[in-house]
Amino acid sequence: MNDGTPVRSKRNVELGASGEEFQNLHEFVRKARSRLNQNAWDYIAGAAETETTMRRNRMSLDEIAFRPRVLRNVVNVDASVEAFGRKMRLPVVLAPVGALEIFDPNSAAAAARGAGRFGASHMLSSVSEPGLEKTAKAAPDALRFYQLYVRGDDAFVEDAVSRAISNGYAAFCLTVDTAHYSRRERDIAKRYVRESRIRATGGDFQKGLDWRTVKLIKDKFKIPLVIKGIATAEDAQVALDHGVDWIYVSNHGGRQLDHGRGAMHVLPEIVNAVAGRAKIMVDGSFCRGTDIVKAIASGADLVGIGRLQCWALAAAGEEGIVRMLELLEDEVIRCLGLLGVTGFGELDRSYLHQATATNLPSVFSAFPLLDIEPYRY
Repeated sequence: MNDGTPVRSKRNVELGASGEEFQNLHEFVRKARSRLNQNAWDYIAGAAETETTMRRNRMSLDEIAFRPRVLRNVVNVDASVEAFGRKMRLPVVLAPVGALEIFDPNSAAAAARGAGRFGASHMLSSVSEPGLEKTAKAAPDALRFYQLYVRGDDAFVEDAVSRAISNGYAAFCLTVDTAHYSRRERDIAKRYVRESRIRATGGDFQKGLDWRTVKLIKDKFKIPLVIKGIATAEDAQVALDHGVDWIYVSNHGGRQLDHGRGAMHVLPEIVNAVAGRAKIMVDGSFCRGTDIVKAIASGADLVGIGRLQCWALAAAGEEGIVRMLELLEDEVIRCLGLLGVTGFGELDRSYLHQATATNLPSVFSAFPLLDIEPYRY
């Protein structure tokens, strides 16, 4: 059963003085760049068309400043939360990313195992290897969710939900922002098409997806339902009307609709609309501990990590996933302590302040020490 992830004990080694290979998060990105070919690199570093939505994701995070409180006892800071009846060491889900096999041969199995070893959660994409059953077998004790791209009829959907339940997944997720596959201009410029895209079938089912399928799942199954790709208060309200358990605020990392809003521009609107009637996940360029703190203070319950997951996986496989989460935890704990709180339960929007971003947003702007030579298309 999916209910027994052990929480790994924390290390007490000052960063910079330990023997760990990775001591800053940008080091995963640098290592990944050295290992990935240009097609794999563009898949995770790029976005749709002008890549405006992706940059707005980062900008919406950088426009939030902190309002710290001082002279409070923060000797013991705990970054853990409770979700799905489990204690999680961080409020983090490794977001569903397709084709993880291009980053590591063990693919989603390595990511799920790493999340489980650390004490975070993992959401498996239906278009990542090794698939639903094998990932569950590889990480039986991890807190796992399953995400589906609808590529078939009602029977296709019902089969996927049934298999997810049978294999111990704690929630089922429908992605709803991919009615049409976007223009990924980095790939088009190289005249490159992934083999999995060539083999893909059933696209018209995703184009025809509507709220009827949401009702079908809620009526027939008891598993918590997540809807990924909500970007307006109006759709959040419709989701609530259908009994959706988790609203997943996401713009696909800026890889679908171009010129969309940044995720953290959208999140407050969704939090206000939901008003505690459902739980909320969010993703979109979250790659620092401070990003996680900003999201939770803004009303999210879990934060999705996408690109950083892929870079860590490419850099060092399963061990890279564990170490990446350890570094995120270190950043989170230091941030919470410097804000004057000992846990996420003490946070609210009063700790945040709208400010002007100091850096031009980019996929790498969270890592000022990173210097990646641009590719000439």
